[in-house]
Amino acid sequence: MIPPAAPARALDAPTFSTSRFRAEREADWIAFDLLLSRLEKKGAAALTSDELLQLPLLYRATLSSLSIARATSLDKALLDHLEALSIRGYFLVYGVRESRWNRIRRFFLYDWPAAIRSVWKETLIISLIILLGALTSYSLVSNNPEWYFNFVDEEMAGGRDPRATVEFLQSTLGHGKAAAASEGESGLHVFATYLFTHNSQVSILSFALGFAFGVPTMMLEYYQGIGLGAMMAVFSAKGLGYDFGGWLFIHGTTELFAAALSGAAGLRIGTAVVFPGARGRLQAAAEAGRTAGKVMVGVILMLFAAGLLEGFGRQLITDTMLRYAIGALMLLFWLAYYYIPRREDVT
Repeated sequence: MIPPAAPARALDAPTFSTSRFRAEREADWIAFDLLLSRLEKKGAAALTSDELLQLPLLYRATLSSLSIARATSLDKALLDHLEALSIRGYFLVYGVRESRWNRIRRFFLYDWPAAIRSVWKETLIISLIILLGALTSYSLVSNNPEWYFNFVDEEMAGGRDPRATVEFLQSTLGHGKAAAASEGESGLHVFATYLFTHNSQVSILSFALGFAFGVPTMMLEYYQGIGLGAMMAVFSAKGLGYDFGGWLFIHGTTELFAAALSGAAGLRIGTAVVFPGARGRLQAAAEAGRTAGKVMVGVILMLFAAGLLEGFGRQLITDTMLRYAIGALMLLFWLAYYYIPRREDVT
């Protein structure tokens, strides 16, 4: 008769401890950490061909250690260390790494124009709203000049209203020696700063209020057109419409384009909130916000360029044809930069 087998004693079972686990595998973790550190600081050129081949092997060994550590409930400090090392390894071994310069270059060459192309419908809608506001005020002021004071603040207008003489209005356009004497260099700095601040505030507000279903955004953009049309009606009534157009055109093509883009960014968010589609409203708004944010970075840069043209170029360049030429070139530049298709390279 065969005697029954004795039950296995606990002492016969293999023991497993953090110290033993670390002693068996820690050399691989240290080697992997050292290679990752060199790769982060100096790039792939800092590693030999053998070390580059060793990277994925050490990465898989680290993942294996992490899997065992999770399954056996080792101490939390070791588990956190292995998780952090694995994440670093993933991004450095399999992720796309770009230098800071390449990321900036990619944004200006591809990401920013692509974001603006994606909101072309909203840009068209906002442009039409601005135009509608300008046509509305132009028609009303042309038929009854008293309407002007409902649209434009007298103090901000600086005397440019229906009561002004032709000579005064012409002097405000930067023509003649009297105009040059009245606008010193220091005044140009103050004027440029004010205009840049004002236009930036309106554009940012148009974008920020987009979450309210886009309604405040469209109202603000309509208001932008109202002031423009009223001022155009005043100068046109005095026979200065052509000169005023040049005075406005040199910076207006950039400034109004930026205003339309800021409104388009706000409208994109508002549309996503109202019509989220199959996504949740928060998810739709977040995705729209990422695109709108890229657009707004460009808007700020455009407003800065418009502020320089408005505060300096427009006052220093007094030839009307040259003003039109500069404004037209700026418009063509922005259209080409944003809307001419380009093939993204891989760097």
